Amino acid sequence: MGVTKEQVEASLTSKLNPLHLEVIDTSGGCGASFAVEIVSEQFEGKRLLERHRIVNAALEEEMKQIHALSIKKAQTPQQWKPITQVSATTTPPTTDA
Repeated sequence: MGVTKEQVEASLTSKLNPLHLEVIDTSGGCGASFAVEIVSEQFEGKRLLERHRIVNAALEEEMKQIHALSIKKAQTPQQWKPITQVSATTTPPTTDA
């Protein structure tokens, strides 16, 4: 058995204390491939490559069994907030009939 989604979530949560974390098992359940979206203050002042290295380092043990890790988003809280605020405040127009 490979790594579970929960193991990946637990490692990233304990090491990076993310404000937002989404882990998707893209391997069909065998734990060999994951996609990750993560928002963490630890990414402040870091380039994208450095952020990916931080995520990979946090999953050092898991990476021994994971064959593919796709980091879809690795953002700071400031980068993430504008996106969430726009989607949270966008409401469909109402018509008075």
